[in-house]
Amino acid sequence: MKESRLFKIVYYILENGRITAPELAEKFEVSVRTIYRDIDVISSAGIPIYVTTGRNGGIQILENYVLDKALFSEKEKQDILAALQSVSVVSNTYEKDMLTKLSALFNINSDNWFEVDFSRWGSKTQDNTTFELLKNAVISHKALCIMYVNSYGKKSQRKIYPLKMMYRAKEWYVKSYCVDKDDFRIFKFNRILEIQMLSEEFVPMEYPKSTDKPKRSYNKISLCFPKEMAYRVYDEFEGNEIEEMKNGDLMVSSEMPEDNWLIGYLLSFGTQVTVIEPTYLKKILSDEAKKIYEKNKA
Repeated sequence: MKESRLFKIVYYILENGRITAPELAEKFEVSVRTIYRDIDVISSAGIPIYVTTGRNGGIQILENYVLDKALFSEKEKQDILAALQSVSVVSNTYEKDMLTKLSALFNINSDNWFEVDFSRWGSKTQDNTTFELLKNAVISHKALCIMYVNSYGKKSQRKIYPLKMMYRAKEWYVKSYCVDKDDFRIFKFNRILEIQMLSEEFVPMEYPKSTDKPKRSYNKISLCFPKEMAYRVYDEFEGNEIEEMKNGDLMVSSEMPEDNWLIGYLLSFGTQVTVIEPTYLKKILSDEAKKIYEKNKA
């Protein structure tokens, strides 16, 4: 990535002083011509980098220079470091190295004032590995072969072109073009059971905005929870959907998809939820509960 190399060149020269173009070319595994092009880009950004000739010549940056005097305000520098802290939650050495180097370039300490961990409890290593593979596939435009399970529990093997990672409603997704379905699809991160990067490269494409809309039908549903379930209710519903009753119980009015997912979700509350409306949903839920009872009774 060119932008990454430019930052690294600046940092390397600040740390080591005068250095020759061939040495930089060897260090960053590019041609000498590329190094000189990079120097022009760095210089045009306002960084005082210059080339001297002769026996002791080379590429160097004005002595005592720090990025502090260049392009970013104090707030912008703090925002950049905070953004890198959030990116480094997947334990990626590259992002953490970049965070350390930028802190040195900015001549300020990077206060580790928050912590973000997107992995599930007990699945940190697996989740981080999958996330890193997905991210690299998106960036390098490499096809993936995945084993995926849908909301109905059906498994299928898919070949996909991953286009963009998306974080929405406390979940990670990957916007993709599905080769098998010949259409754009969104795959939920947690439902990817197996993943393999293929050698095939694909041409980058935009994910159509129109296909980003939910295809399921959403209807208004009213539920009542005892106050003991407040920890889940406030975690899983929006504040404007919740009304606290005089006795402490919680009334929830929300638009939700009426499908198998909804039944399973409501059953996860056990006896701690009452369906107020629609009335037909009460019967569907009770019938499903009876099936569970019959199947598991002693």
